[in-house]
Amino acid sequence: MFNAKAYSAASATSPLASTTIPRRDATERDVQIEILFCGICHSDLHSVRNEWSSLMPTVYPIVPGHEIVGRVTKVGSAVTKFKAGDLVGVGCLVDSDHTCPSCRDGLEQFCPNQTLTFNSPDRHLGGVTYGGYSESIVVDESFVLRVPSNLNLAGVAPLLCAGITTYSPIRHWGVTKGKKVGIVGLGGLGHMGVKFARAFGAHVVVFTTSPKKKEDALRLGAHEVVISSNPEEMKEHAGSFDFILDTIAADHDINAYIHLLGRDGNLTLVGAPEKHLAVSAFALLLGRRSLSGSLIGGIAETQEMLDFCGAHNITADVEVIPIQKVNEAYERLLKSDVKYRFSIDMASLKSEP
Repeated sequence: MFNAKAYSAASATSPLASTTIPRRDATERDVQIEILFCGICHSDLHSVRNEWSSLMPTVYPIVPGHEIVGRVTKVGSAVTKFKAGDLVGVGCLVDSDHTCPSCRDGLEQFCPNQTLTFNSPDRHLGGVTYGGYSESIVVDESFVLRVPSNLNLAGVAPLLCAGITTYSPIRHWGVTKGKKVGIVGLGGLGHMGVKFARAFGAHVVVFTTSPKKKEDALRLGAHEVVISSNPEEMKEHAGSFDFILDTIAADHDINAYIHLLGRDGNLTLVGAPEKHLAVSAFALLLGRRSLSGSLIGGIAETQEMLDFCGAHNITADVEVIPIQKVNEAYERLLKSDVKYRFSIDMASLKSEP
């Protein structure tokens, strides 16, 4: 076991602050990683402030971060996929039971015995796992991903959550050339949805409540932008979409978007509104439309996504910050004051005592 510098929160009301945490020595199947960049996900903030207490109560101290990019510093004797010096990534999962039906199907994100990157029971050291707001991490090689060397590493970090969260349903629902795809919301998730749908050859329409986002949506790859508060603009697209990706986490009228689907069209939720959404049965019945949800992706699909990004030069749009500004970043995140994700330069952690 060794100690690593990190940033943690001691309670739901405490700011993140400098600390040291234990990391296990690499076992024969482990990869030890020097963390270079770590993205900030909204779920980091929810977990730090214990806002998901009924679902996943936070154990303190908490070290968040599950959008990790780094360089391999050491590998165990049985590791075959990686060597020292390789650029790698770690996402939301660091282990699973490997034997359940979901794991056997390569869908570890649905494993009932998964180990999350942070705030999950740590079977090696006891207590809970600590995430990527730290200088290093040790992970089973099965949950380590290869990062294409041609991509900007700061922009790669959010791909490990925001990227796979949007890529997975786009792939699952067969978005290809000739399909008409809607992206609801243009934030950390939505901007990735636009990039992926465009790269797959779809006709991409962004829905936003803010006219100010039109120019940026077009820059990111959208063909059209619809102001969702304008009934006439919405009506023009009725019954015409093959697929709609809804990234909104706030309460909103889901039926307005279901009505935009064509026959056999699908709307997938990746945002998680706090309140239950009221869904019109007739909106689904008329046209054999479907409503579904999606949650990150398995390890194989996440690697596929990274390879796709390498081939198409896709990364997240990020604002790079030092770790010392993480609390300020959380406050800005609450105001949606970032285009479109924060990425922490973990080299800044070296200056901490």
